[in-house]
Parts: sequence; C-alpha cells; structure tokens
Amino acid sequence: MKENSLNKRSLVILIIILVAIPAALLISWKMGDRKYYLFSVIVMILSMLPLFIRFENRKPSAKELVTLAVMTAIAVAARAAFIFVPHFRPMIGIIMITGISLGAEAGFLTGAIGAFVSNFIVGQGPFTPWQMFAYGLAGFIMGKLAEKGAFDTEKRFPVALTGGLLVLCLIGPILDTCTIFIESAQISGTAFGAVYAAGLPVNAVHGLATFITLFLLCRPIKEKLDRLRSKYGIMEADESGRKEKGDKDEI
Repeated sequence: MKENSLNKRSLVILIIILVAIPAALLISWKMGDRKYYLFSVIVMILSMLPLFIRFENRKPSAKELVTLAVMTAIAVAARAAFIFVPHFRPMIGIIMITGISLGAEAGFLTGAIGAFVSNFIVGQGPFTPWQMFAYGLAGFIMGKLAEKGAFDTEKRFPVALTGGLLVLCLIGPILDTCTIFIESAQISGTAFGAVYAAGLPVNAVHGLATFITLFLLCRPIKEKLDRLRSKYGIMEADESGRKEKGDKDEI
C-alpha cells in the first residue's frame, strides 16, 4: 500500500514538472506581450507543489523552509557575484547541491525561485519562466540521480562531471529553445540548428562553471546540510520516528 502511494506521488510530481510547467511556458509564449511576470508566478506556484506532495501528511517545518531560503539566497548570490563574467554561472551548481543534499523536489524549488529572484538583479523578461524551469530541472535531475545512486556523492569528480554534462547537454539546450520561441517569428529546423550551434560555446562555459562549483563546494556544503538533516530531521518525508523538540522551531 505504501509503495503504491509512493508511486502515485512520484507520478503526480513528474506530471507537474514535465507536463504542467512546460504547458505554462508554451501558453506564455502564445500570449506574448508582457505576461512573463504572471507566468513566472504560475511556474513558482507549480514548483512548490512537488515539495508539498512529497511531505504528503505534514507541512514543512520552519527549519526546512529557512534552510531552503538560505540555499536559494546562496544560489542568487553566486549568480550576482559573477554577473560581470560572461556566461559563467555557478548558480546552477548550488541548485544541484541542494537537490543532491535535500532531495529532488527541494532542488527544483530552489532552482525555480532562485532564477526568478536573481533576475531582479540581471533583468526580467519573457525568458524568466524558461530559466525557472531549466534551473529547477537541473536541481531535480541531480537530486534524482543521487537518490538512485547514479554516482557516488562522496566523490567530487563524478558529481562535478555529471553536473557539467547535464548543463551542456540538457539545461543549456532548453534555454536555447527559449531563444527560438521568443525571438523567431517562424520556427524551422534551420532556426533550431543555428541557435543550438551558437549556444554551444555559451553552454560549455556554463557547464564549466557548474563543474568547478560542484568540484569545490559540493562536499563541504553537503556535509553541513547532512548534519542539519541528522540533527533536526529536516526534509524527511516520512515522519515515523521523528520527534519534535518543542512547540516552536528554532535554528
């Protein structure tokens, strides 16, 4: 019974991430004009649902929300710190670390909100909902890969290489696709080929930034988050054996 519940929960989360959010992006493109703020909020709301579905029978505690807020702030700061270095974005590395350490759903939420907030620094636009989806997907996929044991999270190189390749082969092309939808009046095979070719060097730099960030920071940040999980039981979907240490959450 519990396994069936988990399967249904996972299916609903995948539908939200892979169907509902992309559908919102396409509707945003069709509507055009300056509706990107509206659809950014819609994507943000949809991004919260997987995390709440994960917990099922309980609400996230204050400790958990504060931890996610801190990781989002670090991700935003990482983007802002390198704003003058073209295409060098350590932000996605921080989002991936969140997914690896706190779960795929937490990674997706951190990526989506981090992209929205950081764009107040670099500039909002019709690309914002697409960035929210792409950055969130990076955290979600890395979290799922870590959960399935696709790489040893204690070894720096496999984690960093996986993250860098993910940006180069998937996250970057998703953002390139955004360019095609937004800037091309007529979508054609030629437009796709030209945009993807032009975006390859940019994605390579972005992937390198992600590789370096994961190689240098994944282990120390993950160790700190692991201690938080062990001490406070944060981001645990199953409450069995979990005890509250008071009526108020304190950090």
